[in-house]
Amino acid sequence: MRQYSPDLTPPWKKPKPVPEVAAEPGLVVEEPGTGFCGAVIRCEAGTVTLEDRFGKHRVFPLEPRGFLLEGTVVTLVRPASSAPVRPARTASGSVAVPGARARVARAGRIYVEGRHDAELVEKVWGDDLRIEGVVVEYLEGVDDLPAIVAEFAPGPDARLGVLVDHLVPGTKEWRIAQSVTSGHALVVGHPYIDIWEAVKPSSLGIEGWPRVPHGQDWKTGVCRALGWPSDNTGAVWQAILAKVTSYKDLEPELLGRVEELIDFVTGAGDA
Repeated sequence: MRQYSPDLTPPWKKPKPVPEVAAEPGLVVEEPGTGFCGAVIRCEAGTVTLEDRFGKHRVFPLEPRGFLLEGTVVTLVRPASSAPVRPARTASGSVAVPGARARVARAGRIYVEGRHDAELVEKVWGDDLRIEGVVVEYLEGVDDLPAIVAEFAPGPDARLGVLVDHLVPGTKEWRIAQSVTSGHALVVGHPYIDIWEAVKPSSLGIEGWPRVPHGQDWKTGVCRALGWPSDNTGAVWQAILAKVTSYKDLEPELLGRVEELIDFVTGAGDA
């Protein structure tokens, strides 16, 4: 007598097995039915909670063949540890993507006025910018902005974002920024005299940023008032920058402007 398998489904009709992947913290997957893509923040009996880059949460059932991991169908399973998981975070507060490679650079760019400003943006938002494929360029002075915009020729697939120092209505810098009228370019600015002020005093162990008399070099005046070496403001800035470990060390006025530029260049704010 021949022995027959109780499963009479022809081999060519049987679904191919798919990998089982533990829903570890920070794992980024896509739920194909809704197109929702996010990082695992919690995995409980029968469900997994995902968080996208905008902080939105969605709960999905742990069903076989229920998710895409880098375009491949997988079955998510509960990790060995049954405790809720929390993803690692980048310095900007976004969900970190372990092992993610930098995306090929977009045509769009973000220009940042001031070398210190650019260094601060890189330290806090660098991981996010590389994932999004956004390149940051150093803008030496706002006087060069009209020529840069004209040469860049921003368009729908090549947006241009610009962060300007101390952008106050009525100033020369403000008038130059207003001259940029392209719908594919966005110029924003922070209100601080110098980017140093965007670092919270509490993160540096000081009560506040001192007032510097009008007409005096601001950095020099600050260093003298705080007893910092005033003959090497570059070294002082590096010491300040070393104290910045995340977005929590920065003032909201700067955080909002940088996030606005990233969303604009990547098109994340589009309806």
